Amino acid sequence: MHLAVYLPLLLPALAALAARPLADHLNPRLATWLLTVSAVALAAASSLALGLLALAGLARIPPAAALGHWSARVMQRDDPTTLWVALIAGALLTAAASAAVHTFWHRARTLLAAAVEATRLPGTGELVVMEDPAAEAFAVPGLPGRIVVSTGMLHALDHTERDILLAHERAHLTGRHYLFTAAAQLAAAANPLLRPLAAAVAYTVERWADEHAAAACGDRRLVARTVGKAALASSRTGGRSRLPAAALGILGRGSASLRSAGPVPRRVAALLTPPPSHRALPLAGTAAVLLAAALCAIEAADDLEGLFDLARLR
Repeated sequence: MHLAVYLPLLLPALAALAARPLADHLNPRLATWLLTVSAVALAAASSLALGLLALAGLARIPPAAALGHWSARVMQRDDPTTLWVALIAGALLTAAASAAVHTFWHRARTLLAAAVEATRLPGTGELVVMEDPAAEAFAVPGLPGRIVVSTGMLHALDHTERDILLAHERAHLTGRHYLFTAAAQLAAAANPLLRPLAAAVAYTVERWADEHAAAACGDRRLVARTVGKAALASSRTGGRSRLPAAALGILGRGSASLRSAGPVPRRVAALLTPPPSHRALPLAGTAAVLLAAALCAIEAADDLEGLFDLARLR
């Protein structure tokens, strides 16, 4: 194996640099799909590269080579991968697999708990009104999902703004945004370099819901005002105290304070500009990166297979 095996390990860093520009300038629905697919694909490619490096190093050890009926001498002579590189790759792969399994288990349990919680909420309709002066609003995934809004939030908004809030939360459920965030978090667990992509997905699903609400009411400025008023109301009343781990809401997944709200000002600013359009250049660039990662991983696997075939012949 040559340099091709290392490229899938470097491309996630390039993707991390591009995550925020893609989230800010692409249509949020498209950006969510693009960032999520990229995160999962790059995590898979980097894990495969680590596995190939570890396997190549393992085959250099005589007892392991004997089990695979390979010539350890040929592997040591013809494989450019050094043993210490293979050992590091094996350790990184073990850590990545452990983190991915832990994250998958945690997210699966969280989503299951949310589905159970949705069935236990009072009433049978989509909307659940919670008696609480703290301003809170969030969507709980389930079969079906439920939208929980506190009386404090309802009092903070007028009739039209309440409709916008409900349209936003409904978009989280119909778009299954919790699955996108879960997939991106799983990829980031397998490869920490992809954490900016997971953070970008958490932002783009909120932007996706914002744009859905804007299309429903036909007034982008009104949606921007509603997002801002909801954030201020939540900050004043100490909301978000009981936000379920799997829930998504109009204020995102952070704390209620504007100081730590982070993406809320960006979302308001985006709503005060024309809606983003599809752009060919970012799509082409992302496709090129994913194609390069896939081709390099396939090339590295083919090289290792050829080396194993050569080792079996000697």
